[in-house]
Amino acid sequence: QVQLVESGGGLVQVGGSLRLSCAASGHTISSYAMGWFRQTPGKEREFVAAISWGGESTVYADSAKGRFTISRDNAKNTVYLQMNSLKPEDTAVYYCANKRPGGTYYYATGYDYWGQGTQVTISS
Repeated sequence: QVQLVESGGGLVQVGGSLRLSCAASGHTISSYAMGWFRQTPGKEREFVAAISWGGESTVYADSAKGRFTISRDNAKNTVYLQMNSLKPEDTAVYYCANKRPGGTYYYATGYDYWGQGTQVTISS
C-alpha cells in the first residue's frame, strides 16, 4: 500500500523558515516526479513546486519562486520543501503528491498518490 507522509509543518513567525519532508513507503518514488501543493479552507488545492524523478528539473508557482526550494533524496525515498521568508499568505495545509506518468505538473489531476497533509501557519 502506497503511503506518503508529510512532516515538518508548524507555527512560525513572518520571515521564518520551515522544511517539510515527505516520506514514501510501499512505493519507490525514484521513477516519478513529485510535487507539493497547498490548500486553505474553501479553496482549491494549489500547486507550489515539483521536481523531476532525478531531481534535475524543478518548477515553481510564482508565489514560491525565490523563497521555496524543492529537493529529493531517492535513496531515502523522500522529498523536501524548504520554505524561507514565509508570509501570512503561505498559511495552508501542505500536501506532497506523486505525479502520474503523463500528468501535468501544475494541476492536482496530474497526481495519483497524496499524503495526508501537514499544517503550516505563519503568524504576523
